[in-house]
Amino acid sequence: MPSAAETEKDRHMAIKIEKNIVGYGIKKDDEDAQAAAPAPPKRVGMHEEIGRPEELRGSTYKIKTPMSEHALYITINDIVLDPGTEHEQQWPFEIFINSKNMEHFQWVLALTRVISAVFRKGGDITFMAAEMKQVFDPQGGYFKKGGKFMPSLVAEIGDVLETHMKKIGLIEPDELSAEQRALMDDKRAALEAHNDSVAAKADATAPTDDTSGEAPDYPPGSQLCRKCNVKAAVVLDGCLTCLSCGDSKCG
Repeated sequence: MPSAAETEKDRHMAIKIEKNIVGYGIKKDDEDAQAAAPAPPKRVGMHEEIGRPEELRGSTYKIKTPMSEHALYITINDIVLDPGTEHEQQWPFEIFINSKNMEHFQWVLALTRVISAVFRKGGDITFMAAEMKQVFDPQGGYFKKGGKFMPSLVAEIGDVLETHMKKIGLIEPDELSAEQRALMDDKRAALEAHNDSVAAKADATAPTDDTSGEAPDYPPGSQLCRKCNVKAAVVLDGCLTCLSCGDSKCG
């Protein structure tokens, strides 16, 4: 049996090179360990070849507009992509819209099939919400409870899509900074103190119908914000500021 000294000597023996050297590199000690380590799971993502599972997660949203006696119920079913990995993502797979009102049945059915097809196509699907929210009804829109303006029924369906995509993490939620919240609180407090008597009179004469467009959480006489479509924009110190989203003409 060779001794330890002989083994060390054999390890450092010269090796005769019989071919031309065309390249070289320094082998690191951890390269063998990295080669033996299992490769990280590959991200699959959504594509058309993914079939519908037996079970999907679903969320149902209710829409009640002043344009119809019956409410619409929007159900969005989600599939879980890359489960158990760092890329795990809940993804919309299909959408259904149901109502007792059959007036819009034809185009609503067509819309749900198109949206579901886009869901299963993969890629960026967040654009649908933005595009649908820009659809205007030639007969005029309406205000939701709370004062948010909806230019059409299609726009409200798009608003539901955006809400759902924020819920599952496909769209980053709009969050105001602490400075913006503090500024809005200061403006709101100053406005309410300045117009206390006027606000009390306006509250006494304001209609109570939900479709009036008057937001109960914002000062009477607030204007419609062009950014978030909520009647929450007030003028103070010559600057129009939205008390809902923080948008300000003064920057």
